[in-house]
Amino acid sequence: MKSFNVPVHYRSPLVTAIKQQRKAADKLKKDFSPTHLTLGSLEVILARHFGFCYGVENAIEIAFRAVNENPGKRIFLLSEMIHNPGVNADLQMLGVRFIMDTKGNMLMNWNEITKDDIVVIPAFGTTLELEQQMREKGIEPSRYETTCPFVEKVWNRAEKIGKEGYTIVVHGKPKHEETRATFSHSQAHTPTVVVKDMTQAQHLSKYIIGELPPEQFYTDFRGQYSEGFDAKKDLQRIGVVNQTTMLASETQGIADYLKNVMTDHYLLNPTNIAERFADTRDTLCYATNDNQSAVQGMLQEAADFALVIGGYNSSNTSHLVELCEEKLPTYFIKDESCLLDGHSISHFDLHKQIERITIDFLPYHRPLRIMVTSGASCPDALVDKVIEKLAIITGNESAINNANIHFQVD
Repeated sequence: MKSFNVPVHYRSPLVTAIKQQRKAADKLKKDFSPTHLTLGSLEVILARHFGFCYGVENAIEIAFRAVNENPGKRIFLLSEMIHNPGVNADLQMLGVRFIMDTKGNMLMNWNEITKDDIVVIPAFGTTLELEQQMREKGIEPSRYETTCPFVEKVWNRAEKIGKEGYTIVVHGKPKHEETRATFSHSQAHTPTVVVKDMTQAQHLSKYIIGELPPEQFYTDFRGQYSEGFDAKKDLQRIGVVNQTTMLASETQGIADYLKNVMTDHYLLNPTNIAERFADTRDTLCYATNDNQSAVQGMLQEAADFALVIGGYNSSNTSHLVELCEEKLPTYFIKDESCLLDGHSISHFDLHKQIERITIDFLPYHRPLRIMVTSGASCPDALVDKVIEKLAIITGNESAINNANIHFQVD
């Protein structure tokens, strides 16, 4: 896979060494068992896959190149480059300004942008409408476009099956940048509707089988369907694609569920299912799959609690948190500063959407076993710093430079 030029302070000698050892022992990436780091009375159980993915490193390289290639020019990002506060702060320190927030709300007047400015499209991609606005300003969107290739793969797949007469069902968070972009690209070719979870997919099925009146669809899915959508006609042939950072198993579950609905309703069999349902499973992101599978592999072992590191608005990181929460106490942190001391931790509560402080989060017994992973937009250096901070607050500072790394290849 291509090697990217990203700032050295995002790298970690420790994590790089671990990843290289794991890759050498498992070139085909079929082993999802974790890596164990022993630091005195602390054992860190590190997920097999975590951290920057291909799309994120590609985006970071292009964004910093845009800054370096355009001294003296104003440089803007449509919205956050990736969902990591540290990376975005680094770009802002270099003078980069955000045009919108992550929900699409304007942070400045679009009229302030001129043809002499540099505009970088973030890794999530953007809508066709915004691309057109840029062109009208005399700015070519593709010059510094950092859209993840795997997001573009979803767009291409949606376009292909859309042209074959299928309506696209997008599994994603309706207000997420990537889902808004995918929706825009898809609706340019075919009717499109967004479902945020299995509950909405099950509700959508009631319109497919005619259990609910078509006119009610426009209220139940307000803001989630393309202009001119015909709830009576456009749900007769469908295909499912996803926001690439969603929980892969949930996307597959939704696709399988809707496939069964179509099969039962239209009395289909394996030889003619394609008449009503398009196979789109190849739109699932490899990094999302790998990171989630690695967490599931890590959770096969016992531990006192789990730490998941990443931006609090990161979709892929939030799903890693959800997986861990099913098995053991889990703390969602943005960096090592959240480990306040040996007694307190500042962390994000996904369910209440607030940052909170938990007292006495560290068990008193020794040795301690702590699981650690991070989202696809989290630099390896942050993981390194969290491990170092864990060693310090557990009284294992002297073992930091002599960590015992071991893993079992299945």
